[in-house]
Amino acid sequence: MLIDDLKERLINNLDVSRDISDEEIRAVISDMVMSEYAGTKTSVKEKMRISRELFNAIRGMDILQELLEDGEITEIMVNGYRDIFVEKGGRIYRHKGSFTSLRKLEDIVQSVAARANKRVNESSPVMDARLDDGSRINIVLEPVAIGGPVITIRKFPEKAIDMEKLISLGSVTQEAADFLKQLVRQRYNIFISGGTGTGKTTLLNALSGYIPAEERIITIEDSAELQLINAENLVRLECRTKNAEGENAVNIRDLIRTSLRMRPDRIIVGEVRGAEALDMLQAMNTGHEGSISTGHGNSVQDMFSRLEVMALMAGEKIPVSAIRRQIASAIDIMIHLERMRNGERCLVDISQIEGIQEDSIITSALFEMKRDDKGQYRELVRTDKSIIRQKGDLVT
Repeated sequence: MLIDDLKERLINNLDVSRDISDEEIRAVISDMVMSEYAGTKTSVKEKMRISRELFNAIRGMDILQELLEDGEITEIMVNGYRDIFVEKGGRIYRHKGSFTSLRKLEDIVQSVAARANKRVNESSPVMDARLDDGSRINIVLEPVAIGGPVITIRKFPEKAIDMEKLISLGSVTQEAADFLKQLVRQRYNIFISGGTGTGKTTLLNALSGYIPAEERIITIEDSAELQLINAENLVRLECRTKNAEGENAVNIRDLIRTSLRMRPDRIIVGEVRGAEALDMLQAMNTGHEGSISTGHGNSVQDMFSRLEVMALMAGEKIPVSAIRRQIASAIDIMIHLERMRNGERCLVDISQIEGIQEDSIITSALFEMKRDDKGQYRELVRTDKSIIRQKGDLVT
């Protein structure tokens, strides 16, 4: 193909012995395209497309660059160099394009790793990182990925989605949003659960818009992706992986403990996945009210079980009953999100934790998504008008 030949010639013509600016590369590309297509009927629009593709092959992420720039695409999935899938409007489609070769895909992988100051190879075949635009990227190489390199990119909007936008999308009702606003303002500890891609981070960002601007917020994430709204006194902490010698890693547990010495008004843990669950619960139980976190779970009760298991992973030899009491004491409100069959993401449950009864965590639903006769979700309704425990000044 002519475009592949142009890419190869472009790479050979560039002086890689020095740092070349984007402007210089664009100038070389412009001259090459003008010369190659002189005297042809190729339109200006087509020439611009070819020039953009050539630039992306050198400075961007090759064929993935146009997908990253497409505002309607929310997820990009690369299964080897031939197969690319995208999520758009909540549905997954096969992309018509592909990488020209396995080597080109491997070059992109190493370029991403270098920009993120991380290493990914056969001895360390899994990597999580963040792209320049804030998108989250996961890379898995052989021998773990049998069919070749696998790349998964979760894109985030340039501007954080606020609660008004979620209401307009039908993800949250106005009544539920007003209620959540009071919960955040009154400093309830909130935990958001849901499956992959249900909008946990999006809702957390929206809830942050209700936190008073004067409060000091510490965010803790494995890979920084939160876009807190209107936060002024904000400290963002991100984990660090091991270096080449396998040392100097900084994990979420380390960051949670450090954050307690940073005078936080609220601690926000982007997502708990392991032993850090115990530290999160202890932080919530040591006077840091109004903290928020998220986790993967299929329901509110399932999330409790997962928190117990994750807390046990800390290896502190704490009885399950004690962990259960920590959960009931630390978390005031559980919010659960689900993804509908049509791809929409919706809030389906807001529950308060009442306490422990016969060694079980007791909850009561405040808002619940009702189902129709066919078992399909229909609408989110207020199910309990009582005043929530602990903070009696909450108006309901």
